[in-house]
Amino acid sequence: MLTDKIKSVIRDVPDFPKPGILFKDITPIFHDQQLCNEIVSEFANRVADKKINAIVGVESRGFLFGFALANKMNIPFILVRKAGKLPYKKIAYEYDLEYGSAKVEMQVDEIQPGWNVLIHDDLLATGGTAEAAAKLIQMQQGIVAGFAFVVELNFLKGREKLLPYSSEIISLVNY
Repeated sequence: MLTDKIKSVIRDVPDFPKPGILFKDITPIFHDQQLCNEIVSEFANRVADKKINAIVGVESRGFLFGFALANKMNIPFILVRKAGKLPYKKIAYEYDLEYGSAKVEMQVDEIQPGWNVLIHDDLLATGGTAEAAAKLIQMQQGIVAGFAFVVELNFLKGREKLLPYSSEIISLVNY
């Protein structure tokens, strides 16, 4: 089963990025090309009936499978990046973090009005960054068709923050 394969290679890193956090490191997945292909295929299968027009990948790990998925589906891939990283005209959305705030940006001409857009990131924790990406899509009159994550940390309840945008929330592995 795909979930078991993914869990078998995810590495737990205690006390990262600060004491008391058990970090779920997905980087060992990238050493197994067959597993990577299975992950992309699983995402593609789960959204095959959704008429997705584009995939938004959230910086930076959302670029990895998000780009591969967009290529497999033969649709555009759109970057959501931290503030100051995109060179062209952009829109921004600022959101609160546990301590402080963050801002993400998207170029202004990336999404056509009415497009169904899937948001991809590697991990769903509190949901703040994925929600910010959803806000950027809506600011350009796009429709949030769903969210796709490799890992979801259920205890942080990020899913609840995303449900107002779409009930289509895919997580391949849940902790």
